[in-house]
Formats: sequence, structure tokens, C-alpha cells
Amino acid sequence: MGRPAKYPTEFRREAIELVRSSGRPIAEVARSLDIAEGTLWNWVKADREARERDADPDALSESERAELKRLRKENAQQRLDMEILRKAAALFARETNR
Repeated sequence: MGRPAKYPTEFRREAIELVRSSGRPIAEVARSLDIAEGTLWNWVKADREARERDADPDALSESERAELKRLRKENAQQRLDMEILRKAAALFARETNR
């Protein structure tokens, strides 16, 4: 399990809104809130991506995206397993025909 969030969700939301509404650079807002610029930048980026996903009705949710990633990995493993079995079957067929 990950470490607990250092900043409360409400603080994050307000910081993102401050960046969006003020027109000030992220670095300036981060300094005024006494947080790391990279941290605020990550929050703003995640918020922007979430808004873009929400704007597209055909977009996948986070859980769907995670499931798709898991299924693609599982599919790749099964393809590898099938290729190994195919080669093994061909080898055994040659051995029995001798």
C-alpha cells in the first residue's frame, strides 16, 4: 500500500483552481502555497487529463484503463505460451514420425 497523501484533496483542488483561474505561472502559485513546483505541475496535468477524458464520452475510465492494461499483458503472455506449445507439438510430431 502506498504512503498517505501529504496534502488533503481539498487543498489540491483549490491549488489547481488557483492555477486555472489566476493565469499565474505554476511556479509562482507553487511558491505562494509553499509546495514544490513539480508537485503542483503533476496535479494540474492530472486534472487536465481527467477533464479531457470527461469531455470525451467514449473515453475509458481509470478502472477500465487499468483492466485494459492488465488484459493486454495477459494476452501477450498467452500468445507466448501458445507459441511455445506450438513449437513443442511440432517437435513431438517429428519425433513420433521417426
